[in-house]
Amino acid sequence: MTLHDQITDILASAVEDRQCAGISVLVRRHGEELLYTQAGMADIESRRLVQRDSIFRLYSQSKPVTASAVMLLVERGLIDLMDGVDKYLPGFRNPRIVNADGSLAPAWRAPWIMELLGMTAGLSYPGEDPAGQYAARVFEDAHAQIRAGGGIPTVEFMNRLGEQPLAFQPGTHWRYSTCADVLGAVIEVVTGKRFGDFLREEIFEPLNMVDTAFWVPESKRERFVTCYRRTSEGLKPWLDMNLACGVYDRDPAFESGGAGLVSTLEDYSHFADMLLNNGMYGGKRILSPQSVRFLTTPQLSDAARRDLWDSLDGYSYGKLMRICVEPEKMAGFALRGEYGWDGWLGSYFCNMPEQGLTILSMQNTTDCGTSPYVRRVRNAVLAALSRGEL
Repeated sequence: MTLHDQITDILASAVEDRQCAGISVLVRRHGEELLYTQAGMADIESRRLVQRDSIFRLYSQSKPVTASAVMLLVERGLIDLMDGVDKYLPGFRNPRIVNADGSLAPAWRAPWIMELLGMTAGLSYPGEDPAGQYAARVFEDAHAQIRAGGGIPTVEFMNRLGEQPLAFQPGTHWRYSTCADVLGAVIEVVTGKRFGDFLREEIFEPLNMVDTAFWVPESKRERFVTCYRRTSEGLKPWLDMNLACGVYDRDPAFESGGAGLVSTLEDYSHFADMLLNNGMYGGKRILSPQSVRFLTTPQLSDAARRDLWDSLDGYSYGKLMRICVEPEKMAGFALRGEYGWDGWLGSYFCNMPEQGLTILSMQNTTDCGTSPYVRRVRNAVLAALSRGEL
């Protein structure tokens, strides 16, 4: 059985097991395509198949793009990574932390830009703990405004979040959070442009990422996949919002650097190729080699690394991506120095720089992250690589 057939069977089993409606995989090495395959539906009701040019919601796979945009500002001397975020967003002035009992105490300072890149800023996503409850109130208001046809603009939204207490003193722990969204607002303030316009001019157009944006125009709507959630009765359409994202038929007021982009496998492969090629794409310089090295280097202290999820055993974190530092601890095949991230709806990206290898996957089911089927794909690809077949 060829590797293509093997991976196609893995994807087909994901669809047959009703773990997702549709899924696709693209594997590239040294700038050349090794295989593409797919299984399942972009929309079950209309029997519309997943295609190579299907447009997916990236959710958290937006984060590496945001980190790259930050590095453009660093390269140009427009920000210092030790800048407090309060320099750009006044909502973060006079920061506080919330203790487990709900009491408030002063924070020693506002988070640094570097801490936002490493998820050590003390920020929170909506949750049940005290800090998460403060964040949830801001997101609930944003959802209400979006449903009413409006929304909170990016900078205003992040200033409101900045007024909420932090979960811990900046730099002391790791916590997955709204850091990338805050960085998008910083980029707006520094450049004087909407975050989406900056990404389009500086990253998407130079990389020929023609289908990557914060919304989907009518002319592309037929390629936009439907999202599903797993239930005891099978897959059901998911039509709600998450993290103030979920309405893609108009240009949103809030452009989420942590969850808001839509894209295709082809588009994201251009971004991955650029990173593997030390910042070059199609003969154009996008990022400096120094920026790429910085983006793909872990930054967590040993203490902060203990806060990582169990599923990240073997990894550290930095610049809005995981980076493999101990492949022997992985529950599967891994390579030292590999980096990437995934998304809540099942998108996945991994670069293996020493091998010049990229694995990309996209699917359309909630609560996925790196799914078991993507891990099976990884194992099959890396086994083939070790046998000298790639």
